[in-house]
Amino acid sequence: MTNSSSADQEFLEYLVKSLVDHPDDVKVDRKVDEMGVLLSLHVNAQDMGQVVGRQGATAKAIRSLLRIVGIKNNARVNLKIEEPEGSTRAPRTEHPQAPEEHTEN
Repeated sequence: MTNSSSADQEFLEYLVKSLVDHPDDVKVDRKVDEMGVLLSLHVNAQDMGQVVGRQGATAKAIRSLLRIVGIKNNARVNLKIEEPEGSTRAPRTEHPQAPEEHTEN
């Protein structure tokens, strides 16, 4: 079962390398515990937008495909996309614009 158990990892690597501009920087770590399989994806900071997609659409699609691969191999597969060093994405807690102050009277 060693070949089929890493099929999810190989599939994710192939898929993401096909999407990004820096395929040599793609790295997938695989951990198995009682919750199932956890795949941690590391990509170049410049490729984060391509992996996540608009409103997370690409990441959601990748997760759906991994779920199908997991079902085929009787495993629950989860994906964690690691925030790369030097990422230009703003933290989620910040608001892009502060509300404008009105100074009438």
